[in-house]
Amino acid sequence: MIINQFFIPGIAHSSYIVAGNKACAVIDPSRDIARYTGAAREMGLRITHILETHLHADFVSGHLDLAEVTGATIYAPASGNCIFPHRPLTEGDEITLEDIRFRVIETAGHTPEHISYVASDLARGPTPVAIFPGDTLFVGDVGRPDLFPGKAEALAGSLYDNLHTKIMTLPDECEVYPAHGMGSLCGRAMAAKRTSTIGYEKKFNYALRIGNRSDFVKALTTDMPAAPDHFARCSEINRAGPALMRTLPQTSAIDPKTISERIKGGDAVLLDIRSYPAFSGLHIPGSWHIDLSGNFATQAGWILPPGRDILLVADTWPQAEEAALQLHRVGFDRVPGFLEGGMLVWGVAGLPTGRVPVLSPAEAGTLIKTGKAVLVDVRSDEEWNSAHADPSVHIPWHDLRNRYTELDSSLHYIVMCRGGQRASISASILKMHGFSQVSNLGGGYTAYQRAGFAP
Repeated sequence: MIINQFFIPGIAHSSYIVAGNKACAVIDPSRDIARYTGAAREMGLRITHILETHLHADFVSGHLDLAEVTGATIYAPASGNCIFPHRPLTEGDEITLEDIRFRVIETAGHTPEHISYVASDLARGPTPVAIFPGDTLFVGDVGRPDLFPGKAEALAGSLYDNLHTKIMTLPDECEVYPAHGMGSLCGRAMAAKRTSTIGYEKKFNYALRIGNRSDFVKALTTDMPAAPDHFARCSEINRAGPALMRTLPQTSAIDPKTISERIKGGDAVLLDIRSYPAFSGLHIPGSWHIDLSGNFATQAGWILPPGRDILLVADTWPQAEEAALQLHRVGFDRVPGFLEGGMLVWGVAGLPTGRVPVLSPAEAGTLIKTGKAVLVDVRSDEEWNSAHADPSVHIPWHDLRNRYTELDSSLHYIVMCRGGQRASISASILKMHGFSQVSNLGGGYTAYQRAGFAP
C-alpha cells in the first residue's frame, strides 16, 4: 500500500491517493483533478475508487469530475443523502482494493453524516495501519462541531463519543491522514505537521486529552473562530453534485469598455486580485480587492456575493486563471473574464480610477493623535483580544461589509490588520460604500507596534 498526499495551501486541504499494484483510490479529491490522474498515470495505476469522508463545507469536491474521467465508483456516507450516483456507506461496511481493506466507521461530529476510513494492508496483516478521518481528527486538533445552527452541542457530544470509543481504540502506531492542516478554519488549533499517529495524538492533541465529555463539549462550542459564508453553501453543492469543471465558462480577456458596461449593468462584480500596494496605488472604483498571494480562496468565499459573474483585474493571464481555479474551489463557478491589458489599458482608456493612500505608522499615529483620523482594526476577535491599539475601533474585516453602517462616511478612516492584506479588503469595502477618505496602515499592527503606537 502506497499513500500519496496532495496539499493545497490557503484552504489547507489534503487529499490522498491510496495505491495498490494496479489500481488506486482517491480520498476527498479537490476539483482540479489533473493532479490525481497525472500521478496515477505516472505510477501506472487506474483510479477505480473515489472515497468521500463527508460533505465538505470549505471546498467543492472533485468527485464527479474524477468519476467522469476515470469511470471510478464514488463512495459516500449514506446519511449524506447525496443525489448523484454513488455507493452509500454505513458503519461496518468494507471496501476492498487488491490487498487493501477500508473499513467504514461512522464519526459524526464535525458534520452529522461524517465517516472515516480505516485501512489495513492485508498483504502484511489485518491490523489497521492508517485512518483517513476527514475532518474528525487533525494533527493537534479535532473538527469543529459548530457549523450547524442549533446542533453544536449535540455534534460535539457525538464527536467526543466517536473519538473515544472508535478512533482512539485504534493501535497507537496507526497513521493519521486528515483532510486539513494548519490554515484551515475547519478546526481551531491544527499543527503544521500534516500527518501523525494515533499514539502521538493521544499524547499531545489538546482535544483528545480532555477526558470529561461535558468539558469537551464546552471547549468545542465556546469561543470558536468565525466561519466563512461559503461553509454554508459548499456542503449542499457537494450533496447535489457540483457542475463539471469542463462545463464552466472559460476565463477570457475582456476589453475595458465591456468591463465598464458590465459593472454599470449590475450583473457582475469586479474583483481586483493584485497585490495590496498595487491596488492602493491605482484601482477601478467599486471593485473588491482580495490579494491573490494571501488566503485568497477562503477570503473570497467568505465575503463575495454569490450568484453573480466575477470579473477579474490581474497583472497577468496566469494570475487570472489561478484566481478562477481558486474561486471554483469555493463554489464560484461564474468567472467569465478578466480585464484585458490590466490597469494600464484601463488608465489609457481614460476611465475612472481610485486609490487608497498607504500611510506609515508615524503618519497614521499623528493623524489619530490629533483627531484627524480614526483607526479601524480589522483583525480577528482573537487577535484583538490578544493586544490592540488605543484608541481604535474594532470591526473584523469580514464583518465590515455589513457593519460599515456603524461608521461615519464623512470621517477619515485608517484601516489596519496584521500586515496589510485584510486591511486592503476592508478599504475596498469602505470605498465601494461611499467612504472617500480611506487609508491603509502600511505594515499593519506589526509595524504600528514596532513604532511604539501599540502594545
